[in-house]
Amino acid sequence: MCGIAGLWLSGQGDASRLHDTVSRMNAALHHRGPDGGDVWCDTENGLALGQRRLAIIDLSDAGKQPMHSANGRYVMVYNGEIYNTEELRQKLASANIAWRGHSDTEVIVECIAHWGVRETVKRLIGMFAIALWDRNANKLTLVRDRLGIKPLYWSRYDGNIGFASEVKGLLAGNAISREVNHSGLEAYLRFGYVPSGHSIYAHAKMLKPGHILEITGHDQASEFAYWSVEDAVLNGQTHAWSGDDQSAIDALEDLLRDAVSRRMVADVPLGAFLSGGIDSSTIVALMQSVSDRPVKTFSVGFEDAAFNEAAFAGEVARHLKTDHTELYVTPQDALDLVPKLSETYDEPFFDSSAIPTYLISALTRKEVTVALSGDGGDETFGGYTRYLWARQLSKAAGSIPFGASMVARMLTMLSPEQWDNLVGLVPGGSATSAIGDKIHKAAPLLAIKDDLDRYHALLSLFDTDKLLGRREDRKKIRVPGEKFCRNRNLDYVSSMQVMDTMMYMVDDVLTKVDRASMANSLEVRVPFIDHRVIEFGWRLPAHLKLNGSVGKYAVRQILYKYVPRELIDRPKTGFGVPLAQWLRGPLREWMGDHLANDALYNDLGLDRRYIDRLHQEHMSGRRNWGHQLWTIAMLSDWQQRWLT
Repeated sequence: MCGIAGLWLSGQGDASRLHDTVSRMNAALHHRGPDGGDVWCDTENGLALGQRRLAIIDLSDAGKQPMHSANGRYVMVYNGEIYNTEELRQKLASANIAWRGHSDTEVIVECIAHWGVRETVKRLIGMFAIALWDRNANKLTLVRDRLGIKPLYWSRYDGNIGFASEVKGLLAGNAISREVNHSGLEAYLRFGYVPSGHSIYAHAKMLKPGHILEITGHDQASEFAYWSVEDAVLNGQTHAWSGDDQSAIDALEDLLRDAVSRRMVADVPLGAFLSGGIDSSTIVALMQSVSDRPVKTFSVGFEDAAFNEAAFAGEVARHLKTDHTELYVTPQDALDLVPKLSETYDEPFFDSSAIPTYLISALTRKEVTVALSGDGGDETFGGYTRYLWARQLSKAAGSIPFGASMVARMLTMLSPEQWDNLVGLVPGGSATSAIGDKIHKAAPLLAIKDDLDRYHALLSLFDTDKLLGRREDRKKIRVPGEKFCRNRNLDYVSSMQVMDTMMYMVDDVLTKVDRASMANSLEVRVPFIDHRVIEFGWRLPAHLKLNGSVGKYAVRQILYKYVPRELIDRPKTGFGVPLAQWLRGPLREWMGDHLANDALYNDLGLDRRYIDRLHQEHMSGRRNWGHQLWTIAMLSDWQQRWLT
């Protein structure tokens, strides 16, 4: 696991400072690789590659990067882990390579030397971001893994080409300006993150998952996909599971066990995150089933019972007999982390579960260098409660084909407070349930006729026309996969799963985990996001994913073999924090200062009156605008840290 960076100067660039520049880029990524780093320069062509190393496999100098192929043609830096290196090494036996060590880096570069880039990446099982210099062709190639587990930004600025694992690497090398990309800003305000293929910075882009970028000159770059979620769905439909349900569940268990076993190979201590939920419990159960010693597991607990899963995690750990460590954090522990978030996420990022993710990463890193997590199970196997909720909302809207808009207006005629009071009068009802706020948020969705348009609205934090003003020239970023879902006439839940896998999982979940873990020099591996598991998931019938009101049905059946149902069957808690309460309490002053930041309005174009109204409604308790206000505050925090 590493941080990588590089720079390819234009013909007018000063190559004499190239080594120092890329060294600065490397230094900005030190947290991703504290075990060493190096820079290789080709001064004749004005190119340099840099890497910071977190040593996981082959701790010797034989695993150091930048790494040259045995034939001298290729120089490579790479961030990630490949889990089928031994199979690949065996396939290269006829090439009579004099192996220098046993690192996956060496295997990748020799595979490329033997088969080429495109054929090699199709054979890789794992997570990776690769930068490769072809000395014969003077060509720079950038590659990102199929599902976007590892990040890779690239830039074209002032005639130069740059790349880095994080934007701070590009900034350190002056490979981009600090000019804002307004399409990226609009996307952030809608989704709470900037999707792959874009960036908040005008001259940078995140390479899309499953894509290869070939750069043969400073104005000659071509990008193409070598794998896609859409193809996985099509192949799944073509080769749909034809056996019975139990055989499908058994096959999924075998595949998941293989994915887990491959990710337990390391030359450093290894453990796992354990929340007590279905996904992390399944991963830990499979780890323990193939381990001859107790697996080290880690969980974080909160004093607020509504956000605390540590007790459930402890019960699962005791049943599986893992070596369990838990950390109960106070609100102050979490709040102390808030000012550090913009340093860790160098693009604006709204997901407040980054706080517990950072805390559990810090806890875990005290004992191990590698941790497995359960991320990715919800998207493939239908675990999000919003899938059920959105399906119900779609049915409700369809049942009132001519009056949905009228019903939506009628529902909002009463204020949220009036709804709460009305519910409080009903036997068994509670005036504190915030039902009024939920009705006011759901009503506009009811009025939307098209399911996929409703999905867009469901994902959106803001109507950006209200927040930024209506502009005809502003092109809104659509969720990737939408056109595919419409053309294939996928059912509503399957469509949401496709689009979540292509954007939300990549740009929210995986970004959150990568930055939080790497800020603590911890490698996180995600067995559910093995591309073979994703592909198999799309072969399964829908009822093995969302079965009535039960999500992740097939995964549950696997887990029940190892953990009693009563420890698992409970409402999904999520990995969040009591954000709304914090913004009315201990974060009140912090939020107020950020909402008063004039740059939000003068430089970024936000509507101050609109935000002030949300602020007043939230602080009064009339509405819960916690996520929206946090989004604006984090934008301000990012602006003050990175643009000033």
